[in-house]
Amino acid sequence: MNPSRNTKNLLWWGRFDPDYSRNGIIRNILKNSGYTLTDFRPAVSALGNLEFRFTKTKRPDAVWVPAFRQRDFNAARRYADRENIPIIFDPLISAWDKAVYERQKFLQDDRRAKKLLEKEQSMFSRADLLLADTPPHAGFFIETLSASPKTVHVVPVGAEEKLFSEQPHGNVQQVEVLFYGSFISLQGPEVITEAARLVPEVQWTMLGNGPLFETCRNRGRDTGNLRFEQWLPYDALAPRIGRASLLLGIFGTSLKAARVIPNKVYQTLACGRPVITRYSEAYPEELMNSPDCGITFIPPGDPEALAEAVRMSTLSQVPLAQRCHRARTTYERYFSEQSVKQALISALSSLGL
Repeated sequence: MNPSRNTKNLLWWGRFDPDYSRNGIIRNILKNSGYTLTDFRPAVSALGNLEFRFTKTKRPDAVWVPAFRQRDFNAARRYADRENIPIIFDPLISAWDKAVYERQKFLQDDRRAKKLLEKEQSMFSRADLLLADTPPHAGFFIETLSASPKTVHVVPVGAEEKLFSEQPHGNVQQVEVLFYGSFISLQGPEVITEAARLVPEVQWTMLGNGPLFETCRNRGRDTGNLRFEQWLPYDALAPRIGRASLLLGIFGTSLKAARVIPNKVYQTLACGRPVITRYSEAYPEELMNSPDCGITFIPPGDPEALAEAVRMSTLSQVPLAQRCHRARTTYERYFSEQSVKQALISALSSLGL
């Protein structure tokens, strides 16, 4: 898109984090594509439309409600309706799905769960443009959350390319399998601790912290080839990925885990490292059928399958440099910033933006 031809103003509405990966990537693409972004962070989400009246912000061409900001949607919708402008919703996840299936805060038939579902269905059905990060998430938004198929577009997350660039493979001193994450059930970190025990000849490292960290550390306490590291500064993560020879994605068994491509997979591929992760239809079908794409897919929740995949990787006759190149090639073809941009601009064009 030629920036000189595009002067559309998008009002980013809500108490969002501009540095969060999804938001940062999208905002960077929009700015570089000639869009003007204006931010509005209401003091009280539910009253945002009233508060906005007291700002001196000019009328935008569309309202954007970014990742995780379901609480801001209704007020933003009221404002958009008053100004007769479209609203773009990029939720990334479902709050109902997270509460019921990930955190198990409510049972599905619980009155509070039903109320939350109805609330989200009302939001998702009233977006003029609804972004999903993967095709399975798009299907979930339509089939479960009542979104109109005409409004849903898939825009992958990708990686922040200023931070996650191709790492030299010559600095890999030994075979190391690296996992980094927030130790939540979706990631299946317990699967990793059990698999490490089955492949004692390889060094395994789990980096990060979170709800299941202590469980994993206790399970791996007597596993001599498994070590734990605390979080690094975000800008130090790519070099840390570069020091490993093989990265791990997610292995959870939930329906949500089957619908996502986690940030760590995008980032690992961008750094040019092969990755093992659970099978998921979230990935392009060509990758699922390709043994040379830099991604090894295994069944979810299966330590034996993970152990075997790691073992086969360490015994591979394909040089590490070639496997790293394949991973980077997959990133560039399917998940690069350019790929994200094409999908995003196509989605916005459906609204004439």
